[in-house]
Amino acid sequence: MRARIWIALAALLPVTVVVIAGSYFRADKAARFMADFVAHNVCIRTFVSGLDADANFAAIADISNVRPWRHVLSYRIDPTAKVVETSVMGLVHGQATFHPDFGCTLRLGSRPPYLLRSDFDALRTPPSPPLLPDIAPPTVVAPSDAALVAALDHAFEEPAGEVSRRTKAVVVVHNGRVIAERYAPGVGIDTQLLGFSLSKSVVNALIGILQRKDLIQPAMAAPIPQWQGANDLRREITIEHLMRMTSGLALDETYLGFDEASRMYLDEDMTGYAAKAPLIAPPGRRWHYSSGSFQLLAGIIRDVVGGPEQTLAFAWRELFNPLGMRHVTLEFDATGTLQGASNMLASARDWARFGMLYLNKGQIGGARLFNEDWVDFSASATLDTDYGAGFWTNRSAAKGAAKRLRDGIPPDAFFAAGFLDQRIAIIPSRNLVIVRLGDSTGPSGGGVERLIAEVLSATKE
Repeated sequence: MRARIWIALAALLPVTVVVIAGSYFRADKAARFMADFVAHNVCIRTFVSGLDADANFAAIADISNVRPWRHVLSYRIDPTAKVVETSVMGLVHGQATFHPDFGCTLRLGSRPPYLLRSDFDALRTPPSPPLLPDIAPPTVVAPSDAALVAALDHAFEEPAGEVSRRTKAVVVVHNGRVIAERYAPGVGIDTQLLGFSLSKSVVNALIGILQRKDLIQPAMAAPIPQWQGANDLRREITIEHLMRMTSGLALDETYLGFDEASRMYLDEDMTGYAAKAPLIAPPGRRWHYSSGSFQLLAGIIRDVVGGPEQTLAFAWRELFNPLGMRHVTLEFDATGTLQGASNMLASARDWARFGMLYLNKGQIGGARLFNEDWVDFSASATLDTDYGAGFWTNRSAAKGAAKRLRDGIPPDAFFAAGFLDQRIAIIPSRNLVIVRLGDSTGPSGGGVERLIAEVLSATKE
């Protein structure tokens, strides 16, 4: 009798495993994530960046996590309504709509997109000149040095047998001036390009500005309303824990469509979704890359400055206008919260201007945007990693930093970095900022380390 029971249980085990796994690894949710991810990315590249839609779709379909789906993915674009619709096997659909000044919004549920009631022209027309002087003439700065020409050639060439690097822009700033830049066909000095997780470094800057105003301190407990219960251990999570991705929250990510980061992007309230995550480790003890952490920081910024419109005004007044950044798009979720983990677009020169703020330790044109020690805080390594607080860093003994050091990149260098090899390299000892933007999907990546090493070799100490 007992043997028969064990035989029956053994027979049921595969079914049970499938049911349990299926309840978590929901294929429909993964397909929905892919449909929305592709729709959004085609939309912003087509209508914000002004690039070719077919080329956009081909590049996105070649991304490693999208590639398994590409033969069942299709898209349709309405150039008049500025809508991109995607389909997975004709069963699961995504839709993204372009709104001038807001980027592209996804159709996620019954809630309409939150369109800020802001005068964008007024925001982008500051009452006084930028604190940061012009860094380049109005025309493209071609390098005059043969070694710099070669560095840009290598950055834009495709690896043998691949069409996967897709470099869109490179800008090199040395001693405060652009000394070399190059753009792919269809891209120019004013073209806004997606930074992906470069946006996290922008959130770092906004928090640094709020710290200088004594409105936020990294050591303070994160003021998330959902965590304030007397027995809620999440009350121990600080602003710094979120910035360093050591919160201990179950917000790890793979972007395969099953993880919490993927699911966060399918929620109308991204910050609210991230705030529901339970603890899986004590705060400050475990590091894991987490976009949800920076979405929570975006919600904190919103609450501290007073709301969605105030967030937008704060970013332009305190950061973009002082730096002379003119070609910028910030995206917000359906509740009006800044998408702080990703989805900011800016021109390559504007990304370079942002890097110069950190090169100059927060001081621009005689004015200080954040405290002098903020850069050292941001670039100091977290636990045993080469991640700081919104930046990757060479100021570490971790493998990533060690490899970059072997490649000749100085130990004081740190980097804003985003998916598909977006990069802002900040190298204080050489007074250099190097920006590289593109859609690198192949195993050889975007050749960023080689670019940085060759620019370093071509410029004087």
